[in-house]
Amino acid sequence: MCGVVGIVGSGPVNQQIYDALTVVQHRGQDAAGIMTCDGRRVFLRKDNGLVRDVFDEGHMLQLEGNMGLGHVRYPTAGGDNRSEAQPFYVNSPFGLALGHNGNLVNARELSVELFQEDLRQINTGSDSEILLNVFAHELMGSVRGKNAMLQTQDIFDAVGRVHRRCRGAYAVVAMIVGYGLVAFRDPYGIRPLVLGERIDGPNRSVMAASESVALDVLGYHRRGDVEPGEAVFIKTDGNVERQVCAADTELSPCLFEYVYLARPDSIMDDVAVYKSRLRMGEKLAEQLLKVWPDHDIDVVIPIPDTSRTSALQLANVSGLKYREGFIKNRYIGRTFIMPGQAQRQKSVRQKLNAIDLEFRGKNVLLVDDSIVRGTTSKQIIQMARDAGAKRVYFASAAPPVRYANVYGIDMPSRSELVANGRSEEEIGKLIGADRLLYQRLDDLVDAVREGNPAISQVDASCFDGNYITGNISDDFLQSLAGTRSDQAKQKSTESLDVAEISAYH
Repeated sequence: MCGVVGIVGSGPVNQQIYDALTVVQHRGQDAAGIMTCDGRRVFLRKDNGLVRDVFDEGHMLQLEGNMGLGHVRYPTAGGDNRSEAQPFYVNSPFGLALGHNGNLVNARELSVELFQEDLRQINTGSDSEILLNVFAHELMGSVRGKNAMLQTQDIFDAVGRVHRRCRGAYAVVAMIVGYGLVAFRDPYGIRPLVLGERIDGPNRSVMAASESVALDVLGYHRRGDVEPGEAVFIKTDGNVERQVCAADTELSPCLFEYVYLARPDSIMDDVAVYKSRLRMGEKLAEQLLKVWPDHDIDVVIPIPDTSRTSALQLANVSGLKYREGFIKNRYIGRTFIMPGQAQRQKSVRQKLNAIDLEFRGKNVLLVDDSIVRGTTSKQIIQMARDAGAKRVYFASAAPPVRYANVYGIDMPSRSELVANGRSEEEIGKLIGADRLLYQRLDDLVDAVREGNPAISQVDASCFDGNYITGNISDDFLQSLAGTRSDQAKQKSTESLDVAEISAYH
C-alpha cells in the first residue's frame, strides 16, 4: 500500500506536496520521494524513512518548479532498499516520472516483454518501474512519426494501451516534462485516486491524491474521483481533460480501504469512510443481538485507532457502555504491516497500555477493525486479562481474512493468516477470546455500498478468494507467498544489512 500525490500549481509546489505526503503517511512508512519540474528540468529527492526524515530544508529548496508528484511507500512487490523508493524516472520520451499505488499481477510477464520486445531494461524488483516503462513505451509509440509533438489524445491512447497490457491494481500519477500530469486508475478502480482544485483569484491549482483528506488540508475543493479506466490530463496551465481509456470498466473498490487503510476523514468513490465504519458498527451490533441476545457484556472497548468508529456505534445500537481502555503511543507504526513477527510482538506492548480500572472485574467486548495474523489480537486479549477483566470477548468489524491480497496490500502469506483453514471457534480459542464475533461479508459490503449505490461490485478477495481481475494462478500465489512470509522478509532484511555494511567498507 502506498500514497500518491500530484500537483500542477500557480507557484512552487514543493511545500504543498510535502504537506500532502505527511497527511497520507499512514499509507506508507518505509520510503518517501518528491520530484518537481520547472518546465525543462526535474529535481528529485527520495530515500527510505518517514517524510519528516527524508526531507530537510536544503532538499526542499532544491525541489524547484510549479509541477510535481510525491509518493510514500510500503513495499508489496520488490524489496525495501533505497533504489525502489518512488517516484521512478526515465528520460524518454520527454522525461517521464511515475508514482504508483497498487500491484501488478502480471509483472513478471511484462518484465520479459519489456526487455525482449520493447528493448527496455528494468533495474529493480518493483512493479512500479515496470508500469513506468510500459507507459513510456506506449507514449513513445503515440508520438513516433509526429515530430514528437504530444497531443492530449496521444496520452489517452497510450493509457489505453497500458490498460490492455497491465493487469492488477494501479492508481497512478505520472509527470510528463513540459506538458503536465497524468492521473489514471485501473479498469476496476481497486485503489483510490481523487481530484481537487484550488482557485486563488486568477490562479488555479489542480491536485490528484490517494485520499481526499490531502485535498482538505491544503485547501483544495474535491472534484470527484478518477473513474475506473479513466485518464485525467492536467496541463501545465491548470486546464484539465478527461477520458475513459479502457474498453470495459466496473467500479470495484477494495473493501479493506474502508475497513483499515484509509483515514476516517477521507471520501473515496463518493463513500465517506467514517460513515461506512459507523454502518459496520451498526451491522455488527445487529448480529450480536441476533446470535447472542442474552450476552453478559459490561463494556465495549475499542482497539485504537481504526476501530473506534465501529466500536462506538456498536455500543450505541446495543445499548452498551463504551469506554476507552487502551492508550496508544502514537510514535509506533502500524503493526500488521511491520516486517517481522518479533518486531510486531514487541511493538504491540510498546504501542498500547491498558487502563486497569476500565477492565477490572468486568466482562469486556474488545472491538478491532480486523484480525490478520492474530498475534496482535492474542496479545491485546492477554493485556485485558492482566488488567483484571473477568471475561474477554472479541469482535472484528471485518470478516475472517482467509486469502492473500494481490492488489497492493502487504498481507502475509496465506499460511500465516490466522483464519486460514480454521473455523471461527478455533480462531477464538487460538487468540484466547472467551467468544469471537466476526462481521458477515454481506453486511460489510452493504456498509460500503450504501454510501454509493453505483458501486456494482467490490474487491473482497482477502475475504472470499474471488480475484476480480481473474487469472490469478496457484503458481502466482505461491510465488507471492515466498516474498511475503516473515521468513522471506527476514532474509531480505539480512541481505540488505550485509549489502549496506559492504558498501561502507
